[in-house]
Amino acid sequence: MWCHGRRSALFAVAVAAILAAAAAAGEVVHDGRRTYIVHCSHAAMPSEFAAHADWYASSLQSVSGRAAAVIYTYDTLLHGYSARLTRAEARALEAQPGVLLVNPETRYELHTTRTPEFLGLDRAEALFPESNTASDVVVGVLDTGVWPERASYDDAGLGPVPAGWKGKCEGGSDFNSSACNRKLIGARFFLAGYEASKGPVDTSKESRSPRDNDGHGTHTSSTAAGSAVHGADLLGYASGTAKGMAPRARVATYKVCWVGGCFSSDILKGMEVAVADGVDVLSLSLGGGTSDYYRDSIAVGAYSAMEKGIFVSCSAGNAGPGAASLTNGAPWITTVGAGTLDRDFPAYVTLGNGNKYDGVSLYSGKQLPTTPVPFIYAGNASNSSMGALCMTGTLIPAKVAGKIVLCDRGTNARVQKGFVVRDAGGAGMVLANTAANGEELVADAHILPGAGVGEKAGNAMRTYASSDPKPTANIVFAGTKVGVQPSPVVAAFSSRGPNTVTPGILKPDLIAPGVNILAAWSGSVGPSGIADDHRRTSFNIISGTSMSCPHVSGLAAFLRSAHQDWSPAAIRSALMTTAYAAYPNGDGLLDVATESAATPLDMGAGHVDPSKAVDPGLVYDLTAADYLDFLCAIEYEPAQIAALTKHSSDRCSASRTYSVAALNYPSFSATFPAAGGTEKHTRTLTNVGKPGTYKVTAAAAAGSTAIKVSVEPSTLSFSKVGEKKSYTVSFSAGGKPSGTNGFGRLVWSSDHHVVASPILATWT
Repeated sequence: MWCHGRRSALFAVAVAAILAAAAAAGEVVHDGRRTYIVHCSHAAMPSEFAAHADWYASSLQSVSGRAAAVIYTYDTLLHGYSARLTRAEARALEAQPGVLLVNPETRYELHTTRTPEFLGLDRAEALFPESNTASDVVVGVLDTGVWPERASYDDAGLGPVPAGWKGKCEGGSDFNSSACNRKLIGARFFLAGYEASKGPVDTSKESRSPRDNDGHGTHTSSTAAGSAVHGADLLGYASGTAKGMAPRARVATYKVCWVGGCFSSDILKGMEVAVADGVDVLSLSLGGGTSDYYRDSIAVGAYSAMEKGIFVSCSAGNAGPGAASLTNGAPWITTVGAGTLDRDFPAYVTLGNGNKYDGVSLYSGKQLPTTPVPFIYAGNASNSSMGALCMTGTLIPAKVAGKIVLCDRGTNARVQKGFVVRDAGGAGMVLANTAANGEELVADAHILPGAGVGEKAGNAMRTYASSDPKPTANIVFAGTKVGVQPSPVVAAFSSRGPNTVTPGILKPDLIAPGVNILAAWSGSVGPSGIADDHRRTSFNIISGTSMSCPHVSGLAAFLRSAHQDWSPAAIRSALMTTAYAAYPNGDGLLDVATESAATPLDMGAGHVDPSKAVDPGLVYDLTAADYLDFLCAIEYEPAQIAALTKHSSDRCSASRTYSVAALNYPSFSATFPAAGGTEKHTRTLTNVGKPGTYKVTAAAAAGSTAIKVSVEPSTLSFSKVGEKKSYTVSFSAGGKPSGTNGFGRLVWSSDHHVVASPILATWT
């Protein structure tokens, strides 16, 4: 029996919480039933069954009281199945012998040219000239599908599909099985879980096939590994050559997201099939809140993928700048936040009082008159309490006709506000941030002359529009500007740490470009993503950690091609320890949200630097056994570990001492009581570069002087590749109020390499 006495109570509490969250998220629960994922012990199948599928069906029938059907069976990333159950049936099922856990399904959401040069990939590629290994790497992208006709999937110059590839191109509505080629080598779709919850896909709105009708999946997959496309642009903006981070890698897409969301039963099956197909990298730009790793389907799937040597990259989320807002925090996942490029799309708003304000825009169309245009604040042109937000139907046409309308950002989509203004007869729009977004500016392809401005400018404009008897304004669009400084800066929307599941693991791991990113786009939808937008473009510029994640996925593919023997942990270590946390002048990278230096809770190790990551000198490596020790350290129960890892439930030994501080992670997170204390961490470095002697420096950041860091030994010498050396770090802290954070950086330096790790100290 795999059941334990306290599991029923734990299950009831967990299910109640998840069901409440599901209701809030708009999950569909038909007649008390919803989808559950049933984790089973593969070895516990009773002898009377010839196959696991038969056992699963029988166990389901035994509790359902009706002709229930299995939605999916899972055979590799986990053992078990998914099905529609009532809560009582789920509890009864979990009490059966051989059943480890029964988890309610989670609905996940999407985390919605210049980049290679900004990242220095031109320099990095020179270190590893084109080779067959670069084109043997496959990036699997779980998202909204693909628009295969885009030039980003051109296979010119690529050789045959890798010999070990087992994937295929699945046909369906608006998608021919011949749509794949030597670049796009696989395209599949998964919707049984979605349809079990939401009903049949509405084929008038989206294709029942790998076809991408949203744009998000085409954008992310082409960002990761798109072929070079000359003359790419969006409506004349950001013109140049667009290419992915690993332009010679192959792409395989797995459509798991639909109009109603991305359901964990489909995501798990998509991950399982992708691993069986033979991908080397998995990229998932989606998330669904935080929960224990054994209840997080992405964490479960990623664990088994990691065991098979597959690098898994996930977006941190777009819920910043609030603390503890990130998702996908499992230590075997590389968690990616977002920063800016050195490229912007300026627009200038001039008021009738002569004041001029900087903004951004991707508007391309008929310009406003050069003479001043009447200006009005939306809150003064509506009888609705939501009028200032330019919600549908809230503006009074007689008050906005022929005027530039100032709309508050928030609640409805940014570009949607422009449609509302246009439909009410407005001539243009200024979209003003409120305190929720501060000074962060995200460029949009507005449907009418429109520009976004920061909170300070917005406040000044509101005051002017409400106090001047005849307010006027004008907007001038200045095209594309490169060389913007400072850059990068951490995007305000980028989700932040700490890691709420295991605070001893610092997350996010690092940041990558995620603001105003140009990449391929769907032919089904306009650049705004709004149904009424009838413009069609081959490329689009959008922002989010959804965009930063595939940058890292593509860079991981690039590193895999250069270092085929590196583990997923070694690849992540190389990306993290070579990331930069300061500008060339020594000042720390800035955070848009605070307009001050970013911290490791905002950016992890810093901004990715691929030209250095190809030759990191040393790496912090990890195996599946190390992660199992970590799960013992966080005191997961045997059944929980077995459900997550598929390994024996008695893995944790009572005679051993386990510690999160012993996980060989490339960053440090120490926790102290308010009175202060001492905490020791152990790490092991593996030489992957030239022989050399490394000396350590460790220091607290300004304002974090209550932290003392000592390292033993302080010097490590390596004579050959593969050699390993261990060290111990002692963190000592004086007393601080509960909730205080301190930061620092630990650096090993040789004549040729710098291996850096961020430090977080938290007083609880």
